[in-house]
Amino acid sequence: MNVYDFLAEAAQRWPGRRALRQGPRELDYATAARLARQLAATLRARGVQPGDRVGCLMDNDIDHLLAYFGVAAAGAILVSLNTRLSAAEQANILRHADAHLLLHDATHAARAVELASPLRGGVAETAAAMAAGRDDDSTLALAGADDPAHLYYTSGTTGAPKGVVLTHRNVCTHARAAIQELGLSTDDTWAHIAPMFHLADAWATFAITAVGGTHVFLPHFTAEHALDLLERDRVTITNLVPTMLNLMVKTPGAGDRTYALRAMLSGGAPIAPDVVRRILSTFRCDYVQTYGMTETSPYLTLSLLTPELKKLPPEQQLLWKCKTGRPFHGVSLRVVDDAGQPIAADGTTVGEIRVRGATVTPGYWQNPEATAAAFDRDGYLCTGDLATIDAHGYVDIVDRKKDVIKTGGEAVYSVEVENVLYAHPAVLECAVFGLPDAHWGERVTAAVVLREGRAATGAELIAFCKERIAHYKAPKEVRFLDALPRTGSGKITKKALRDSLR
Repeated sequence: MNVYDFLAEAAQRWPGRRALRQGPRELDYATAARLARQLAATLRARGVQPGDRVGCLMDNDIDHLLAYFGVAAAGAILVSLNTRLSAAEQANILRHADAHLLLHDATHAARAVELASPLRGGVAETAAAMAAGRDDDSTLALAGADDPAHLYYTSGTTGAPKGVVLTHRNVCTHARAAIQELGLSTDDTWAHIAPMFHLADAWATFAITAVGGTHVFLPHFTAEHALDLLERDRVTITNLVPTMLNLMVKTPGAGDRTYALRAMLSGGAPIAPDVVRRILSTFRCDYVQTYGMTETSPYLTLSLLTPELKKLPPEQQLLWKCKTGRPFHGVSLRVVDDAGQPIAADGTTVGEIRVRGATVTPGYWQNPEATAAAFDRDGYLCTGDLATIDAHGYVDIVDRKKDVIKTGGEAVYSVEVENVLYAHPAVLECAVFGLPDAHWGERVTAAVVLREGRAATGAELIAFCKERIAHYKAPKEVRFLDALPRTGSGKITKKALRDSLR
């Protein structure tokens, strides 16, 4: 069980099938496997040994996908770097991982030079490294199923970053479960629009390859370019973060295009029901909400409906489609109180999601303290996500533990307030968080980006919320911004908002 096996088997089963397409460049599966082996040969020639870490600093493109397989073919561990981090943050990650070499694309050549000095094997442009290698199976050195395949760093700041270890078993088990859950097949075309350095998209690198599907790529996200790719390349399925989808469905003319989509997935953050309605009307396909973590490869739940729920009227079905979902295949999930006891499955009581299964990380790289703290005494990973669970087994996230706002002795869940704001016709994007307040402890604060050509005042938005939810939950302050800060994966970062607006 090794991630390289997915590409090797695809090359055997479908050698001439179109595997990768990016603009005029196309590769079949046989060629893709050969290039991955050539990359492995170059890595071995540059001194990379089985178990060594190899950094990857690349935008979404064909060579990025081949790097995932080529590093595995060399028996090394791929360290996926967020391209939006600073040079100091990226260098800190490479030091912590003790990386031997850094692969990069042409776009990041200058940054790679900045990062080169501590790397024993230096840096290499992925395309050139593939071209220079010889195709020789004797250079392959496949790791075992329980050996690390990837390191994903959840913190690139100074101090002690946390490198999430995912084994070949973690990654392969997740890919096979996703194939089963989502009905992936050779007829599918997946769009790599969300960043490939992040698991919101990277898991599909393996699952789509395993079924002989087609991969297409968007190096840099804009709503217009993403819509163009979906339409032009006849994409059938993809997974995007809610902030991307929100911008896409609010783009003029988005619903007038002709799509081949059978399913649109969202993940990485909660999504407002109003945005889900727009997704359904714009793309005219099924919608699936996903939830997961880097530590879980990533999926933990999907909002796919059970046969019983599919019998409900469409508007009632939408209630469950907008929930975080039921457990992903092979995942053991429970929602517990502070004492670790299961909460009532009543859809209103709130507890923490904890999970266990073959897709869950064995821990953090060179960090036994963080690993021990992440799991409870029963071996369940503590996610830090607060949710309800209903009688059908569907969970619904209400907030991160760290994002719950304590105001005037009441707990306010930011997701609930954001969902209301997203229903206002003038709101393009929003984020709700707490700021220190001498009287309330924390005051509910909203950062809002308005849609082009629309206007609204803070008082208007506060009144809009008070008409729909309890007054204490409504923002006491609204800050209007031109844009909201984002992480490398495209998610809105509330920490940056709190730090900049306090």
